[in-house]
Amino acid sequence: MMSVRVPYLVWMANQLWEDPGFDRRMAREMERHARILWVDPPVSLATPAHRRFGTVRTVRPVLTVVSDAVTRLTPTALPGMHRVGVRATTAPLARAQVRWALRHTGIEPFAVVATNIEGVLGPWGSGVVSALHGTDDFVAGAELMRLSARRLRVQERKAVARADVVTALSPLLAQRWSALRGAPVSLIPNGCTPVPATATTVPLAVRDLARPIVVLIGRLSARIDMDLLEAIADAGFSLLLIGPHDRRWEPARFAALVARQGVRHVGWVPETEAPAYIAAADVGITPYRDIPFNRASFPLKTLDYLSAGRPAVSTRLPAAQWLLDDLAASKPGIPPGQILRVADDRAGFVGAVRQLAGEPGRPRHLRGDSEPAPAAWCRTFAARHSWSCRADALAAAIGLPL
Repeated sequence: MMSVRVPYLVWMANQLWEDPGFDRRMAREMERHARILWVDPPVSLATPAHRRFGTVRTVRPVLTVVSDAVTRLTPTALPGMHRVGVRATTAPLARAQVRWALRHTGIEPFAVVATNIEGVLGPWGSGVVSALHGTDDFVAGAELMRLSARRLRVQERKAVARADVVTALSPLLAQRWSALRGAPVSLIPNGCTPVPATATTVPLAVRDLARPIVVLIGRLSARIDMDLLEAIADAGFSLLLIGPHDRRWEPARFAALVARQGVRHVGWVPETEAPAYIAAADVGITPYRDIPFNRASFPLKTLDYLSAGRPAVSTRLPAAQWLLDDLAASKPGIPPGQILRVADDRAGFVGAVRQLAGEPGRPRHLRGDSEPAPAAWCRTFAARHSWSCRADALAAAIGLPL
């Protein structure tokens, strides 16, 4: 019998493999369609240890085998890779190291998929599909990332023009890139990992919090509306914060917030433990500020709450409204307002939390009861938006045989 040759994807990631964000979650699901040569963002001898996740300091590219389906390349760059004068060398060096890895491994890629706009796209050989997937509006986020919006705007135009296939994760970014490209850009949003409805042990850090508990998971940074967190605590709800705190973001207000009785910050937790923390709460929140970068995003946390069986409240982001519209259209038997609500201001946000979770000291559902209907509805809806579904959509977009 003739063996079937499995295609290869070169995945030019915007995050290191250790970061459990979009890139790794999607690449893991893409293993069902292809083998992966994962390419980390370049690191240099000057990259701080906490930003390298323990990656060794070296001037040479590093190839490692992650699994039977994933080979990882960590390319290197010159110190000061983002500085004027040096940054012009970063993308060419990365491309050269990818070509070295392809020669060294004998990989002939079916497609190169980039989730950044740093000049890595372009001709990779006859028949190789060049694909760009927008995970963020980098131009809108230039100030947050302390980068030049002008330079990113130029890179964005070039990347969108050079790619054979362009997709984006949010309705707003897909719309803007469609105008920039002069052709429709497909929407492939973030997804979630389905969580089975099984009994979980309540994490020790949560056991003494009075219910209902409001949970926020993810990086605690300038994207978050501190006013909303304070309003939830002021209303008497227990507030559980999961994720690292950016020390540059509201240091005094954050310290005062987590010092309150009923507010708990547990910091970073392993990805495998996050569902237990979410399940210990009554409602999850996505309290993003109304800024261009957030409006063009598709927060992972909203779907993560739903997949763990917990309803969610979000500020009125286009992504949240898109989910709400999809919920209303796809499952008429589920009252949309019982598992997902959007709000425009502090009073509306706290009111939505109260409607989904109950009053302070009087939660809507007692822990230990059989799973209430809204929890099952949350999981059913989230399953429609799994990473598996998203990977199938991307595979179809770049022409991989399914």
